Amino acid sequence: MSGLKGRKIVVMGGTSGIGLAAARQLSEDGASVFVTGRNPDKIARVRQDNPTLKVESVDACSAQALSSFYQSLGSFDDLVLCVSGGRGSGPFKTLDAAEVLGGLQEKFFAQFHAAQAALPFLRKDGSLTFISGISARTANPGTAGLAAINGAIEAMVKPLAKELRPLRVNAISPGTVETPWWDRLPREIRESLLAQTAAASMVGRNGTAEELGSAVAFIVTNDFVSGTVLEVDGGIHLA
Repeated sequence: MSGLKGRKIVVMGGTSGIGLAAARQLSEDGASVFVTGRNPDKIARVRQDNPTLKVESVDACSAQALSSFYQSLGSFDDLVLCVSGGRGSGPFKTLDAAEVLGGLQEKFFAQFHAAQAALPFLRKDGSLTFISGISARTANPGTAGLAAINGAIEAMVKPLAKELRPLRVNAISPGTVETPWWDRLPREIRESLLAQTAAASMVGRNGTAEELGSAVAFIVTNDFVSGTVLEVDGGIHLA
């Protein structure tokens, strides 16, 4: 992807899973990639294992941290927002509104603020890519809270693409991807859920972080894609 050579790209939430896979792909294709995260252990591991990536500790939920980071970085070409959380799932009948609010803060508002604060530094005809989730496009019981969080991200894409043009604004909507995000669940529950989503997928399996990383690289490099939410979910939205 020769279009990445010389590009300066920020991947927020890039110390594990989809974000890290995307950062590696973009770096391998010639970009200078700056990765941010909050977990000190993950940051140290990425620094050790990925010497081509420039890794910074940034809390995307903090306006001051975002401002300091962008000021120190200066101008750049592309922003990929993989910042996420794990709150907001569960049966609607017993779903705690505070959990949904927490999920909104950790994912929607973190991506919202990170994108907004980046605008003075982001190249005017560069790209801004959000990462949402296929829960916004499916009808799975127990995911109403997650659907609301991811749906809020996706709802911004079209108006922002028009408002901020020629900056290209897109989102990627991943299906079930086997990443460390699932490690927060007890083993039996995790394995059961992953088996269910793999069986429901049109391709008979769950996705990999590398497949989503390739999708990010496509969105970043294709200058004719804007205002689009790209489903990369193995067709599970059809189930």
